[in-house]
Amino acid sequence: MMFPKGGAYVCNSCGKTMEAEKKQAFVTKLEDKETTVIHREEAVLPKTRIACPQCSHSEAFFIIRQTRAADEPETRIYRCCKCSHSWREY
Repeated sequence: MMFPKGGAYVCNSCGKTMEAEKKQAFVTKLEDKETTVIHREEAVLPKTRIACPQCSHSEAFFIIRQTRAADEPETRIYRCCKCSHSWREY
């Protein structure tokens, strides 16, 4: 398994290094097992249609968190898909 160290990825087992700036996928092998590491941002959060207050884009990722007491409504935290601006809605 490779870990970031000094601007590169370094394998703790064999000492192999790879540049961290490259945007690519690579496969590492350790004892007949393969692990694929992918360098790109993946959208794993749900999306909704809401206007961004900064750029007016109409789509944003969101998460819901209970930030106050349990008897009060949850907080919705949004991040714009276009400009990455974050804001809250109570």
